[in-house]
Amino acid sequence: VEPNATIREIRLMFHKLYPRWYPARQSIKLDPKGKSLRDEEILQHLPVGTTATLYFKDLGPQIGWTTVFLIEYTGPLFIYFLFYFRMTFVYGLDERFTSSPHPVVNLACICHSFHYIKRLIETVFVHRFSHGTMPLRNIVKNCLYYWGFAAWLAYYINHPLYTPPSYGKKQIHFAVIMFLLCEAGNFSIHVALSDLRRNGSKTCKIPYPTKNPFTWLFFFVSCPNYTYEVGTWISFTIMTQCVPVGLFTLLCFIQMTIWAKDKHCTYLREFKDYPSHRMPIIPFLL
Repeated sequence: VEPNATIREIRLMFHKLYPRWYPARQSIKLDPKGKSLRDEEILQHLPVGTTATLYFKDLGPQIGWTTVFLIEYTGPLFIYFLFYFRMTFVYGLDERFTSSPHPVVNLACICHSFHYIKRLIETVFVHRFSHGTMPLRNIVKNCLYYWGFAAWLAYYINHPLYTPPSYGKKQIHFAVIMFLLCEAGNFSIHVALSDLRRNGSKTCKIPYPTKNPFTWLFFFVSCPNYTYEVGTWISFTIMTQCVPVGLFTLLCFIQMTIWAKDKHCTYLREFKDYPSHRMPIIPFLL
């Protein structure tokens, strides 16, 4: 192997010798317990001498992130409609269950559908992934999470005995405005992050605010996309005043906080000049 060979080139050489292990399935390391080397890293720039021992680990069958997201987000979109249209195999044929739903139920369906349609559009036209694949086994776990919660939320929100929010239209209107602002903010952050990789680069860069006011949250947090995402589900919880939605929002917050902290630590590790006042997900707090 030439000293100026990249890890990607080494993966391709390995694949040529062992066709079973295609590049996305390979983890190449300098140390068995260390982290995987990135494709763009060059051998001679690594902490090795004139000879180097590289360690290979089989990551198992992989699936592309675009495919993963399309599967994950299409499921909730259609599962929700099974409950919204009150299919007989869900709620039965009781006459009480055929009455017209409360207006907030229709609004909740529109918002829920809008959220996942936006996600599908972003997956196809906006997102640029630094890692092209994920383990195939994870798709089952992810789908159970998204699809299962979509069914749980939809069952209670669309139930014929559903009780509308305590404070009526004021509560609903406030929640809708908050929902739309958070969705716009989330989309703006995804576009800004995508622009950092416009030339196809997979190199990690520091994201900064742009002229778009929604991106100004970058002044305070490292992952404002997660901040807006949590805000979206908080507003949906307020809109529907439904306990299962609140539990789902709590789980989302916990998971996204973990992701945000990991990303924040990566920024601090890779950039010595990273803004010290930024927090992972909540300005000034967390």
